[in-house]
Amino acid sequence: MLEVLYAVVLVAAVLAGYVLLLRFRVVAASGSAAGDVCAIIPARNEQNSLPALLESLDRSTVPVRVLVIDDASTDATVARAREAGVEVISPGTPPPGWTGKAWACHVGANSTDAELLLFLDADTVLASGALGGIVDLHRRFGGLISVQPYHRVQRTYEQLSAYFNAVAVMASGVFASGVGRRPMAFGPCLLTSRDDYERAGGHAAVRGEILDDVELAAAYEKAGLPVYCVAGGSQIRMRSYPNGIRQLVAGWTKNMASGAAATDPRAGLATGLWICAHHLVAVNTLLAMWTADEALATGIWLVAWVAFALQLRVILRRVGSFRWWTWALFPLPLLAFDLLFAISTVNTLRGSVRWRGRTVRLGA
Repeated sequence: MLEVLYAVVLVAAVLAGYVLLLRFRVVAASGSAAGDVCAIIPARNEQNSLPALLESLDRSTVPVRVLVIDDASTDATVARAREAGVEVISPGTPPPGWTGKAWACHVGANSTDAELLLFLDADTVLASGALGGIVDLHRRFGGLISVQPYHRVQRTYEQLSAYFNAVAVMASGVFASGVGRRPMAFGPCLLTSRDDYERAGGHAAVRGEILDDVELAAAYEKAGLPVYCVAGGSQIRMRSYPNGIRQLVAGWTKNMASGAAATDPRAGLATGLWICAHHLVAVNTLLAMWTADEALATGIWLVAWVAFALQLRVILRRVGSFRWWTWALFPLPLLAFDLLFAISTVNTLRGSVRWRGRTVRLGA
């Protein structure tokens, strides 16, 4: 009986992984002549990441004004921006009740009269035709266009974020067929018209939210405006945590548990089943091999291991440049996921997180 239950869970998990990415779509390059676009880049201590983004915007086939909003940086962020010849605004410490990023985005939006507002994280990089592709999507769908960039992974510790990237995309529900219903957006790259931004309340409506991207999507839906999400593919990429494992731990634990609570229930349940099945396969396969269980049982679990590893390989190739061992030896990044999710849960229960030198209150 237990074997039948295992089989049902494993088959259901594989199907869940398939359904959650059934409508996976990526932004396409375009040479479209865009309208009046202003890129707003909130930046706090981004001296290492910012130059690559500014260079990529300079190569864009679509003309774009660039505003770097300095979020009280203590490094050479401002100097790097000025060296690139872009405008820098330093509004100082955010007012009480505002997160640094939301305040920077708010100030940036109020500092331009551009028709289209492009909000970019400083660690993103755009291909020359990426902006044209995003603008084309906005012309087609309107509202808020959100892009989850392809994750550039270089150092070994960065490979441990494999499951985080997969789960973030899957649990959002935006690429599923008939699953996700709750509004969702990815914060690294957002494009909207000024009229729609103001109609939704802008970043003032999400001023104290850690998950400002998710809450902004909810504000757009509340205002009767659409939210359309795509993946970055070859056009928009990011490298989120290049400064060491401490930065990676702080980044992922900042909002992972809160993000889980904000997902669509059906997408979250399907993703949870998928994750649980990975644990089931990992534990039972290793136990069968360790205890020298009967050959048939060991063989069945090894087949399950291979099946789940190959599906994970397909998913990871879509979301980032992860190496072979992250899917072939999936219990390793899975353990990292478990540990950081536990830390994130503790932070959420405690009501505050530490990020970029600031203590941020959850739900402030």
